[in-house]
Amino acid sequence: MLRSAQLTIAGRSPKTFQLRVATLRHAGMSQRALDTLHRGYSALFFHDDPRVELLMVENQEVLPFNHLRPFSAAGRDVSRRNTLMVGHLTSGDICATLCSAPYLALGDFYQRITAWKGGVHALASGDSSRKQRQYLAWLKKSAQTADVFVPARRPLSLTGLFERMEEWSTGFYRGLYGDHYVDTDTSDLGSHRHLSYIGCADLLEGIDVESTSVLHDFMLYAPDEFGFDFSNPAYANPLLMAHLYGLQAQNLRALDYQEGVEGFILQAASYLRRRRFPEHLLEEAGTQEGRILSAAYAQESFGLDENQLTCLLFSPFIHHGARLESYLRQCHPGMLVVLPDLHKALQGSPCTDMLEQWVTNISGLPMNLLQHLYRKRPTVTDPDTGGSSHRDACLAAGESRAYQLSGR
Repeated sequence: MLRSAQLTIAGRSPKTFQLRVATLRHAGMSQRALDTLHRGYSALFFHDDPRVELLMVENQEVLPFNHLRPFSAAGRDVSRRNTLMVGHLTSGDICATLCSAPYLALGDFYQRITAWKGGVHALASGDSSRKQRQYLAWLKKSAQTADVFVPARRPLSLTGLFERMEEWSTGFYRGLYGDHYVDTDTSDLGSHRHLSYIGCADLLEGIDVESTSVLHDFMLYAPDEFGFDFSNPAYANPLLMAHLYGLQAQNLRALDYQEGVEGFILQAASYLRRRRFPEHLLEEAGTQEGRILSAAYAQESFGLDENQLTCLLFSPFIHHGARLESYLRQCHPGMLVVLPDLHKALQGSPCTDMLEQWVTNISGLPMNLLQHLYRKRPTVTDPDTGGSSHRDACLAAGESRAYQLSGR
């Protein structure tokens, strides 16, 4: 719509407005998703038009959009570590584990893309107010779990909101890592001009679903079975989430892997129908072939194997290793003999190189962070529902709207 308006104005007057199109690249973004973006941008003739800036923000760095650029090793390492830490401290909450890092990065993302090289005058979004409320509610909940002060008054500007979002995110990670937290460089955020907001959600309501195939054909859209939909965090990545629920069922609930997968798919059925998720992928998800496919994606995107994901779901190190014995008994019975030594190592005592190497490999985290987890309590759960505040915020509509912004 904005591209159409830009070109229409250009055809009727000497000048038209500039477009800045930015993508927040996260570890879970597959090559297929990047290829789809590239094809869509090509269909709209973005690449060679000086009136269009195509940007990508990766690991807090603004870069020209390049669908062939590999995800940086530093960015993948940060994402992997954050995913593991959030997963362990939320007692294996799957929604929080997968969605936290990209959601918490949004404040920094908006500040960078709206201020970079002179900034922009307006921000356009197609997300509904409801989705935006859900995101802000989730972010506030996350900040509060880390004892970050959340003011009752709303910011007076959109840029003020972005700054507050970044403060909440920083506070969350500072609480997550404690003394191991390393401040990030924000010197290049620049100054912010007053931003206007262009909401497009009302223009998308009531669109005939059948007619979208024409747009898909024009944009050369290809569905991505592992695409993240952060507008629906409860089902952000159905196949990867189904895989995690399968591992959870197999290792924590004395069920079969397939039962866990099928239970999640049944829960997500209405969403999957609306999204027109391929039936054959859902049927395959609980099979050995589907498990191999999901495990390969988790390894390629997050650098996590099944052992590390299972360890995350157990969260055996938090609260002074309260679940450590049951974790070893279920998953690594041969290591029960060194349980006392493992407790001592997590308390800070020296241990053998072999034991340290084993616990580091099986968890995906270095010993200093495992010792930090050992001293931490899990995220407080809701006494009425038994659910974590992260998951509740993922599923609930949330609080009153502060400002409209994109939830993607």
